[in-house]
Amino acid sequence: MIVTTTNTIEGHTIRGYCGIAFGEVISGVDFIKDFGASLRNVFGGRSSGYEDELMQARQEALAEMQQRAGEMGANAIVGVDIDYEYLNGMLMVTASGTAVVIE
Repeated sequence: MIVTTTNTIEGHTIRGYCGIAFGEVISGVDFIKDFGASLRNVFGGRSSGYEDELMQARQEALAEMQQRAGEMGANAIVGVDIDYEYLNGMLMVTASGTAVVIE
């Protein structure tokens, strides 16, 4: 399945629109990652624990969006947007895009 942030796919014609597909992931960040990030905040540097958690959540949200688009009969997703939120110690990643049928 082709997934893109653009509204068109070069070399392909959109033949039908299936609707908006979403993928959502809410992931808890554990105490150890939180503590490590706090130390990085004071002393500087990158927080690999948070980066890994963010990367995993993003991949899961995109995979869920693709699965839902496939269930709608789509073979591509255009106009993809990814949003991130941090709520009460939880990381929320949402991916959305327009599920389409291309030729």
